[in-house]
Amino acid sequence: MNDFTIYPAIDLREGRVVRLAQGDPDRETAYDNQPLAVARRWQAAGATWLHVVNLDGAFGEGGRKNVTALARILTTGMQVQFGGGVRDRETVRRVLDMGVARVVLGTVAVENPAVVETALADFGPERLAVGIDARDGYVRTRGWREAAPLTALALAQQWASMGGRWLIFTDIARDGMSSGVNVEATAALAQATGLAVIASGGVATLDDVRRVKEAGLRGEPRLRGEPRLRGVIIGRALYEGHINLEAVLKV
Repeated sequence: MNDFTIYPAIDLREGRVVRLAQGDPDRETAYDNQPLAVARRWQAAGATWLHVVNLDGAFGEGGRKNVTALARILTTGMQVQFGGGVRDRETVRRVLDMGVARVVLGTVAVENPAVVETALADFGPERLAVGIDARDGYVRTRGWREAAPLTALALAQQWASMGGRWLIFTDIARDGMSSGVNVEATAALAQATGLAVIASGGVATLDDVRRVKEAGLRGEPRLRGEPRLRGVIIGRALYEGHINLEAVLKV
């Protein structure tokens, strides 16, 4: 596995590729009605992974069209990291059986950590990630609509104590805003827990990607000699042409 991975994001809402500003469904920008075509575009540019989100599932609205889109995206043969509304072991198993490489667990990690622990035992640390979406240091759940009385650090430490390996950290205030990644908070989580952390939210320029990668290489690595920050998820900046994927993959 590469030390640092670029994850083009495909956020799905009723089968369409969209981006939400700060996770607000009322601040949606639609980019494409053909998720498979978008996946093939990023594949042609050189991406090997995709970060796919079922936004309808995250909002508790099911998302059947998004699951159909996911199945089509998987026909590309790309590795897919998938989340959004995955809140029980059976759903984890089902999407893994579809061909998803890594499942992202968010709300369930806060509301029912026993499910996460069982899934980790059943499927292993490489197949699961916990997604921490935070505002002002505190976790938000259910599509970022609800506040949890839990800090991002506490949830990350809980995941590490279970034997988890992968963590995705999103600063909600920056997501979809092209305002720059919260590198400091992301790196601090990695350093405090030893988890392999993927940065998300606010990527606007190629320099943001460089900052994440360089932060992951600084200091004394905690992951058997590997960088602490292991990748970055890029969304709006790709869709609006602020970042060229071929160029960023050379970083």
